[in-house]
Amino acid sequence: MTRAVEELNRRMLRARDAIDRAYAQPLDIPELASVASVSQAHFIRTFRATFGETPHRYLQRRRVERAMFLLRESGRSITDICFEVGFSSLGSFSRTFRDIVGENPTDYRARGEVIRAPTCFTMSWMRPSSFGEAAKKNGQ
Repeated sequence: MTRAVEELNRRMLRARDAIDRAYAQPLDIPELASVASVSQAHFIRTFRATFGETPHRYLQRRRVERAMFLLRESGRSITDICFEVGFSSLGSFSRTFRDIVGENPTDYRARGEVIRAPTCFTMSWMRPSSFGEAAKKNGQ
């Protein structure tokens, strides 16, 4: 790997970290491109090449991951959780949640028992996989 590619990867990681920190805020491509020191169009292409998904899809997945935690660990309403994690409508939240997790938030909460294991293990195990989405699209 060349030095230029390593530097670009570092800049993409900084942008991804910025998304992680502000996941509940609207996605601001110009600001993220600025963090990565690239143009907006180049940022989107490079982010997808580096992480395998667009910045928007990454943000949606991070929001859903947070929602999964809140659905398991709190008794708050699904609507409250939807808005807390950054979705602007319950419909888009439910559709995105179902696309990523494979079931709607109500069913997920109903079957979701609290798992007692080290946090690093449960976070890895419970993380929605982007592979599952690709498999669904390819009919597998």
